[in-house]
Amino acid sequence: MAVFGIFSKDKKETLDKGLEKTKENVFKKMGRAVVGKSKVDDEVLDSLEEVLITSDVGVNTTLKIIERIEERVARDKYMNISELNKILKQEIIGLLHENKQEVDTSFKAENGPYVIMVVGVNGVGKTTTIAKLAHQFKTSGKKVHLGAADTYRAAAIDQLNIWAERVGVPLVKQKMGSDPASVAYDTLSSAKANGADVAIIDTAGRLHNKTNLMNELAKIKKVMKKVIPEAPHEVLLILDGSTGQNAFEQAKQFTRITEVNALALTKLDGTAKGGVVIGVSDQFNIPVKYIGIGERLEDLQIFNREEFVDSLFSQ
Repeated sequence: MAVFGIFSKDKKETLDKGLEKTKENVFKKMGRAVVGKSKVDDEVLDSLEEVLITSDVGVNTTLKIIERIEERVARDKYMNISELNKILKQEIIGLLHENKQEVDTSFKAENGPYVIMVVGVNGVGKTTTIAKLAHQFKTSGKKVHLGAADTYRAAAIDQLNIWAERVGVPLVKQKMGSDPASVAYDTLSSAKANGADVAIIDTAGRLHNKTNLMNELAKIKKVMKKVIPEAPHEVLLILDGSTGQNAFEQAKQFTRITEVNALALTKLDGTAKGGVVIGVSDQFNIPVKYIGIGERLEDLQIFNREEFVDSLFSQ
């Protein structure tokens, strides 16, 4: 896939390294589950179910995976324990491919820049993900504008300003307490006037209630459409992969209040909970588009199901 030229240049070793903690956790548990066994039987499958659930794959997704493996065991009559890892990879990849939602990886728009509106609670890595996106777009030759529409926290504006200067891209901002929709409008107007390819809009992580947040995001979208009718092309929800099951809850909350069409899982390199990517990808009819597997600006990749599962379950 040529698109990986923008994100980490398809460096598989970066992905392998970023998932080391999760992989070590999974294989340690799997080793205990199959010790002394020569074939895949009910006891092994029960143990595998526990391994997947405790690796934050999630109960519903785990049950689907186990059911698929049970069907193969019943069909093949005998399955050597040495085949379990290969079968597990095949069934997880097959399950993830059933999420047929497609994401735009061309990053092109007809009437101006490709607009990404970033949402998510505070602390999940929104600002650094925006910086990584901006850096990698810029490195690939695209012209990028950022908009600091999280005007409820001075720290959010300051942090994004520091990253914009570090990456070397323009930032549109106003003072703390300004109308976020006004910032978004100014950002898109500036980006369009200056021939930008991509505009990335940060938004507030939390207002004092969900209704306020929903209304705020709706207003930002409405105002952006006055500049670019199709905007935003991407509503990107950032989830902290290190929080495990809490990431599921955040995804539920945000998908209820706004039309999310892409997900990003961050901080996967610092956690043994990387299995959450599989569960989130399966449970929500929204594709995981990006994964963060390190602190460097280059350590953001477009999610590839096959490569992710291969890295996670290959010894």
